[in-house]
Amino acid sequence: MYGKAFAPEYQGALTTLSVNSSLSDVLAAGTEQLRAAVRTGQHGEAARSGLAVAEAHRRLGQVGDAERAWKASYRAARAAGDTAAMAWALWSGGTLARQRGAFPLARRLLELAAELGERGGDIVVRGYSLAGLAETGRIQGDYEAVGRLHEQLLAEARRRGEARHTVWALEGIAQMHRNTGEYDRAYALFEEAAEIAGRADDRRGHAWALRGLADVVSVRDGDTERALALLGEAESTCREMRLSSALAYNHKMRGNVLYRAGRYSEARDLYEQALEEFRAMSEPRGQALARLGLAKSLARLGRDRTETAAELADLAHVLERIGLRHARAMVARAQQEFGLEQAESGLGSNTPEANRAPAAEAVR
Repeated sequence: MYGKAFAPEYQGALTTLSVNSSLSDVLAAGTEQLRAAVRTGQHGEAARSGLAVAEAHRRLGQVGDAERAWKASYRAARAAGDTAAMAWALWSGGTLARQRGAFPLARRLLELAAELGERGGDIVVRGYSLAGLAETGRIQGDYEAVGRLHEQLLAEARRRGEARHTVWALEGIAQMHRNTGEYDRAYALFEEAAEIAGRADDRRGHAWALRGLADVVSVRDGDTERALALLGEAESTCREMRLSSALAYNHKMRGNVLYRAGRYSEARDLYEQALEEFRAMSEPRGQALARLGLAKSLARLGRDRTETAAELADLAHVLERIGLRHARAMVARAQQEFGLEQAESGLGSNTPEANRAPAAEAVR
């Protein structure tokens, strides 16, 4: 039996905030409480209110502010001698690093967070940190390595009745099944996640589950209109809560659905919109996926083959450099789809964008 979802990252004086609080409200309340804590020298409260500030900035795509906030939270926690609060700050930093495509840094920070969480006796931050490690591996396509960890975390979350963490684990496992072509299993898991999130009033988790269902409905059933309806429902939540990253991924998925339906002009417009949104929040994986969809749409609309070949080859090099194996395989399939396999070897590394973009910024 699951209780109502809660947000353990909203701590100290901010525990009254809901998991569904808009990020603008979280940022305003956290900033106000942080200033008061700093003014009165309350290091522990500064660490915990600073965590909420860091997470609000991160989810709003304000990367520089999020970076400064989680580091300030860690320093305040260290000054207070609060090991668990230090772990939470590192969890936030590791999650931000993954969002920016800095996967080795994400793993280091999340491993430290899990270690400090165990040492500090906070099983929740330990669980969140291990979940972050599992998600990092899943995003990179290392399913064999992290599949068991996802299952372990799912079992722990079910045992404790933690709806939000159960939903996260179900969605992660579902995504792996979807990516390996096990659509029925993926659908069942996304459906369970949506049901639990709905009962627990976890609107963010529910929106992500609807996005997963839309993807499966589109690719397995070819039901474009139902997929678009599911995405429309999820988008309403994303807008109300100002979930910038989730909204951009929703637009990218809408592009995928339209592309599969042969509606290439509409798909192109959605991919362009998503690409702008991902760039605004420095989300490299999202940028790469939107670029891929855009390249395929433009190719279907008559773009010159050499331009398509150059774009796909550049994307292949970017994804290889970052270590996104599943996304790299998607590029290879696109090259095969357009008969461009032979073009791959001589293109990409000499393009202007490949030469000027650092790894963390080139392509979540």
